Amino acid sequence: MTDVSPVGIAPASLDANARRLFIYVVWDRRGEVEDYIPYALAGMRSHAAHILVVINGALSAEGRAALEPVSDEILVRENVGFDIWAHKDALDHMGDRLGDFDELVLTNDTWFGPVRPYAGVLSRMDARPVHFWGMTDHAREEPNPFTGDGVLHYHLQSFWIAVRREMFLSERWKQYWHDLPDMPGYFDAVLQHETVFTEHFASAGFTHDVAFASEDYPTDHPALFNPDLLLADGCPLLKRRPFFHYPPFLDRHAVIGREILRDVAGHGYPMPLIWEDLARNVAPKTLNADAGALEVLPEVDVSYDATRPFRVAVVMDIEHVEMADELLDRACCLPDPFDLIITTTSPSRARQLRETLDRRADSGVRSVDVRVLPSELGRHMSAFFIGCRDVLLDGRHDLVVKLHSKRSSRKSFNVSRYFTRHQLENLLSSPGYAANILALFQREPGLGLVFPPAPHIGIPTSGAGWSLHRPRAEALARSLGIRVPMDEVSPLAPLGGMFVCRPEALRLLSDHEWHYSDYAASQEFPKAPLGPTQERLLTYAAGERGFHSRTVMNAEHADISHTALEFKLDQLASTTPGYPIEQIQFLHRSGPTGRGSALDLTRMYLRLNHPEAAKSIAPFTAAARGAVHRLKSLRLGSRRVT
Repeated sequence: MTDVSPVGIAPASLDANARRLFIYVVWDRRGEVEDYIPYALAGMRSHAAHILVVINGALSAEGRAALEPVSDEILVRENVGFDIWAHKDALDHMGDRLGDFDELVLTNDTWFGPVRPYAGVLSRMDARPVHFWGMTDHAREEPNPFTGDGVLHYHLQSFWIAVRREMFLSERWKQYWHDLPDMPGYFDAVLQHETVFTEHFASAGFTHDVAFASEDYPTDHPALFNPDLLLADGCPLLKRRPFFHYPPFLDRHAVIGREILRDVAGHGYPMPLIWEDLARNVAPKTLNADAGALEVLPEVDVSYDATRPFRVAVVMDIEHVEMADELLDRACCLPDPFDLIITTTSPSRARQLRETLDRRADSGVRSVDVRVLPSELGRHMSAFFIGCRDVLLDGRHDLVVKLHSKRSSRKSFNVSRYFTRHQLENLLSSPGYAANILALFQREPGLGLVFPPAPHIGIPTSGAGWSLHRPRAEALARSLGIRVPMDEVSPLAPLGGMFVCRPEALRLLSDHEWHYSDYAASQEFPKAPLGPTQERLLTYAAGERGFHSRTVMNAEHADISHTALEFKLDQLASTTPGYPIEQIQFLHRSGPTGRGSALDLTRMYLRLNHPEAAKSIAPFTAAARGAVHRLKSLRLGSRRVT
């Protein structure tokens, strides 16, 4: 057998003239290139002799145009084997040219940067006499949490590993990549490469180091749990995972995405790059939770810049004339004059509405257009996308405020009244509050929609926000080219149909030429009317175009909502031990369907009250243990996420 050990090879530091090769792997579900990637590569340019970008999957012409100015070569390959096989193909592609370089950096698109300059960490690590080094590391664990036995060896995390020429020109290196196993699944990539790479080469005598050692931080995975501390110490990279990971897990470890983003902004990183990428690639409700994207705004204007006014249209669909004055009062809270478009389906109501407008003569209304629509099908959503399509497409307005006379004969009086209050007061509760709403759009050019959170008082929306609309929403998303991931349980949506938006954010919906007949009962989706389905798809349509969404509340409704939600959660959580993430996993798995349905839970509690309860509870106890084990195997423990 050929000796492939590094006997006789001494580690060396790099001098100032060292030639560095970066191999950077990109995967994009659309075959495009998010803007944060060229920014990351441009920052590398002065530190690289050569940058090779490897595309897993397809690459659009626009994506290639974005990469060419910041790279030397682009290699497009089939999306198999994850980043590891992409790196292998890149090494094969470079061939003998590897000998032209002193250091090779294997990295990928799983981070934002440079948040801090690359130069500091590169110069510091250049001085270390080692064969390879990583940006961050992962401690040794026994037993291996992925398999339940054996050892998880200490390892450098694979999103950034730098290798010196003594190692990448060795026979041991060539043999490792030659023998690299197939990796059809994510855990194959973790268990057959990431967690063995460091130990494999260390056992052969190659020396290694890490730029930011986990032992120097208060948690064992600072890239996820303490990115603020890493950045403070000069780490140039911010992992994307804190903004798409399972929210109850981040809650379990008190990872506060809003604070992380504030810290990143303080270091001068261009935040629109982060928001655009996350809007397009993270399920909106997950992002809303992970990024803490709820704004509780004061009633006094604290942030609106009156020297940069918006051109605003207020679109109202009014079927209940008695609500016209209230809606107009709300609209007149806006800080700047606005164009008012009122839709209704009755000529007599239109006359009454015009009389109301004549009587009021509101100074904030710049122009008035009362439109009589030919059909009630689709109600306020068809009024918006058909009756006011020109308002969305003509480019004359920067923002559109959508209101309607919300009344429900299916809800009790109290529930209907509160539901309407929840919508209107969380959008336009006062002039100062309305100014702060518009200031959000001034602050964030990528903000596409603002609306109240889903109501939960008097309405069982929690856990059932999709209702029966998800299949139709998925079909509609496919037809419109929306590839933003769908939230699993409930969408992030303006349930109630009132919001403020940039017209440009909804172009995927408004460009489509809808017809009233589209809103008629569907044979394919008989229990999912188009209007409520569109309502649930708004943030996904906006996200596809790179616009993110925020939920908003005033202080009074935040008080009402939080105290009610806190008590309900307390009652629900009292039935199951553990942290919320464990309770959720247990309830999802309890019962034959594995989804914790009401029938499943009823069966469970009936079993627990049976004389044979001690025997009956055993499967559920085992299920709970299994859920925890699966959490560990899914790398959801504090040492289990790389």
